[in-house]
Amino acid sequence: MKSYAITDKPIEIQPLIDHVTHPHAGAVSTFIGMVREFTRGKKTLYLEYQAYAAMAEKKLKQIGDEIIEKHPEARVAIHHRVGHLDISDVAVAIAVSTPHRDAAFEASRYAIERIKEIVPIWKKENWEDGQSWIGDQKEQVAYPTGQPELKGEK
Repeated sequence: MKSYAITDKPIEIQPLIDHVTHPHAGAVSTFIGMVREFTRGKKTLYLEYQAYAAMAEKKLKQIGDEIIEKHPEARVAIHHRVGHLDISDVAVAIAVSTPHRDAAFEASRYAIERIKEIVPIWKKENWEDGQSWIGDQKEQVAYPTGQPELKGEK
């Protein structure tokens, strides 16, 4: 199993937990990001995720490397889904093992925040009354074409 993956298949958490479990781990922290039905009062019907998969997997590994640099005994697995996701589908799953719980919690939180900062994944919200591409995952930059436009491109 790959530690860091972009997949169009449903994500199962147990294989990620099994992947990071080892004899020195006293804690395994997991984070599961799911598709919610309501965002700021608007009803979501489903989401569509797209990614620059090769770069996204490199960035997921970078996040894992950053965690291991800070917590050398950590093991990390991160999978993010792309494609059509219905309400309650798992969009992202993170599993981190460390010798102690504080580091596992911290690393899991760090991973999801870094995913939203640096991983090239785009989300299209499909509402009851329309649809909208959400740019970066922190929802601070809109990408109306569904992907970032390079400077100078039109």
